[in-house]
Amino acid sequence: MSFLEPTVGPAVQEVPVSIAYTDVTAARARIEGHTRRVALSPSERGAEEFGGAEGCFAYEFVQHTGSFKARGAANFVAAHAQAGTLPEAGIVIASGGNAGLACAWAAARHSTPATVFVPETAPAVKVARLRALGARIRQVGSEYAEALEASRKYAAETGALESHAYDHPLIAAGAGTLLEEIRDARPDVETVVVAVGGGGLFAGVAVAAHEHGIRVVAVEPEGSRALHAGLAAGAPVDVPVQSVAADSLGARRVTPMALEWAERAGAVSVLVPDEAITATRAALWDRRRLAVEHAAATALTALSTGAYVPAAGEKVCVVLCGANTGLGDFPAS
Repeated sequence: MSFLEPTVGPAVQEVPVSIAYTDVTAARARIEGHTRRVALSPSERGAEEFGGAEGCFAYEFVQHTGSFKARGAANFVAAHAQAGTLPEAGIVIASGGNAGLACAWAAARHSTPATVFVPETAPAVKVARLRALGARIRQVGSEYAEALEASRKYAAETGALESHAYDHPLIAAGAGTLLEEIRDARPDVETVVVAVGGGGLFAGVAVAAHEHGIRVVAVEPEGSRALHAGLAAGAPVDVPVQSVAADSLGARRVTPMALEWAERAGAVSVLVPDEAITATRAALWDRRRLAVEHAAATALTALSTGAYVPAAGEKVCVVLCGANTGLGDFPAS
């Protein structure tokens, strides 16, 4: 049994604060066949989109529930199901939307109820999809942090198993399986570019990337810079959250394991402005008919703005991490 697997016992369990590469490989074995393998698409506009690098996109937005979050949720729920630690009260999670969708989907596969706390500002398209998945929805506050506090109170009162949008080793290890699949498809990839919110996807990807000698570029909006600020301070710190991508990248504080792996893996941390994120998202729709959310466009924005400049011929993979968005705000073209 992996040290990340839950054990039958008291409701309150000690959870490791970090993960290792073996936890990513264990997650891959656990969720194999339950999540969709990532599809890669080459860039036809390399000089323009990738600064002269040999680029490809990882289409993770076509994952179950529309984002990479399905990987971590599948790993979390399956691990608890195997250990017999899924309570009658089900699972509770706080989310900006995507993690809640993934949790509801994964819980339903194990006939377990899911209660999802989201901010009152959560996009309507995500709330509607949560209802369609059968989740019990509670809308609280205007930020993720307020929904998180309410979900923790609910867990204490009901005995529901508390999951997390990003700050849990099983969640991060599941997300790290994405890098393994990218490398399977393109063993020559040298750099992976990924958007960062609280750090669950980043931590898992960084663990696997470090194992294979792959550089990780962490991209955040200027108005939501939890990892960047943590690296500057040498520890996780609270940051204000004000960004067009805040519904997905709106964590006030990065996880300790994400900060640890950013330092261990020598990750490159860059910031991009909201107006550039919006322009990149519109360009992905206009040129490729990819209707991704702002968080997905954030990663590519690092290249289109020059926040990260790859070397000539550098083999880069940009993760398009989610597409839970409405079409109404895309320009007609």
